[in-house]
Amino acid sequence: MVSPTTMPHGLPPGTLSSGMDLLLNFLYSYLPEPPVRTTASLCCAAASDSADRVSRLPDDLLRRVVSLLPAKDGARTTVLSSRWRGLWRSAPLVLVDTHLLPGGDGERRPARAGAASRAVTNAVSAVLESHPGPFPFASLTCSFMVHADDPLLARWFQLLAAKGVHELVFVNRPFPLQGLRLPPAIFSCASLRRLCIGAWVLPDTAALPRNAAFPNLRHLFLSCVVMEANDLDFVLAVSPALEILTVTGSLTPLRARLTTHSLRSAQFCMSIMNEVAVVDAPRLERLFLWKNWNERHGLSDVKTIVKIDHVSKLRVLGYLEPGAHVLQIGNTIIEAGTKASTHNTVPSVQMLAVQLQFAFCNEVEMLPIFLRCFPSVETLVVESRAHRETLSNLNLKIWQRANPIECVQSHLRTLAFHELQGRHNEFDFLTFIAENARKLERMFIVMKSELTYAERQVVVAGVGALYSAHWASRDCTVQYTISSLPVGSSTWNFPAGSELSLDDPFEAFRED
Repeated sequence: MVSPTTMPHGLPPGTLSSGMDLLLNFLYSYLPEPPVRTTASLCCAAASDSADRVSRLPDDLLRRVVSLLPAKDGARTTVLSSRWRGLWRSAPLVLVDTHLLPGGDGERRPARAGAASRAVTNAVSAVLESHPGPFPFASLTCSFMVHADDPLLARWFQLLAAKGVHELVFVNRPFPLQGLRLPPAIFSCASLRRLCIGAWVLPDTAALPRNAAFPNLRHLFLSCVVMEANDLDFVLAVSPALEILTVTGSLTPLRARLTTHSLRSAQFCMSIMNEVAVVDAPRLERLFLWKNWNERHGLSDVKTIVKIDHVSKLRVLGYLEPGAHVLQIGNTIIEAGTKASTHNTVPSVQMLAVQLQFAFCNEVEMLPIFLRCFPSVETLVVESRAHRETLSNLNLKIWQRANPIECVQSHLRTLAFHELQGRHNEFDFLTFIAENARKLERMFIVMKSELTYAERQVVVAGVGALYSAHWASRDCTVQYTISSLPVGSSTWNFPAGSELSLDDPFEAFRED
């Protein structure tokens, strides 16, 4: 992840809260890498006759060479010779505004509004006006936009739409937002396949023209945005080919209703979420919820309703939080005493991640109830959340009283337990898994890095007791390690969640 020291947000140090700084770091770290490089090494043998053999290559090949150069360097090839003069204008152009800064290393952005930011804005305008396109990739993250720039931004999107932009990254600075709305003209970019929007207020979608649409959009990333109640519904409705949706840092309460027949992965993270409802998403394979931020905004008593229905292909689900989520499957709200039935289970889920505080009995008691809702789980990821207060071990013997859980007894093959803190409740759960999971093959136990001496003693005792348990599987291997993850982070991240070719989005981040 990019640190604030190398990715200035346009505000003096200390201006941003820790939460907002975290959001912006996630925003910048998730932005896609441009398909060009500002530095490259070239090694070749010098021709004895000093002939210009490169210029003799076919035009198509030379255009390919030019298209792999940053915009500024590509434009410079026009002075090489008459042979190169028309190639830049006829080659697809990758436009990255950081490449237009002095130095053009593509790593840093202007720290504040001023001459550098305005110079980049002018350069972007010049490139968009002069180059006929197409623009396979455009990344605009340097300029400090204000309301006076509205006509300029509208012109940018008109040009990008006319010249066939495929991937677009558009981030405003500085932060926080000051009511600056994203230009409605962005909805004219019908050629877009991937769109990343950061630090904007979405336009009034109710006032958009009827032809506003993203007919080819497959990947949408919204971060640090302000949306009205129906904005997300509108965007999904006009994106009939959308496969991957990621929302991080929705700064207004959001109700996400997924009624799309194309979506395969949905991620809602570090946002104020009132509801996430999978109403009709028959192709959805992955649903991720991480860090409900209701409590950060004085809404600690408001839980996120997670509704799941019509999800025959949903295979990966996480992170369910008993303390932050109300789970509803079909018409049934899952609560204490709910018995599993064909109407309130999701048999398609094979990989489940949960996050809870083992110090609280109400959260621990909901865990077996949640597990019964997913009878086919083969991989279970459990993250133990720390609590600020020092609470005694409750040791409620919940797991000794638990009725049989189908996924544990018949399907579970991998358990990854992260941030073990040494509570008896944690080891009671691990012992329950060990003594009931007949097909368990691997158990990963990752201990919290910062443990007191007393907590370490409890861990040692718990490990000893776990080894002496009556294991249901004779072939299970157990691995212990100490966590190397930063505080507050996770075994999963956005790129892993949206990479559909990655069979297990947690595997690459499981600490071996």
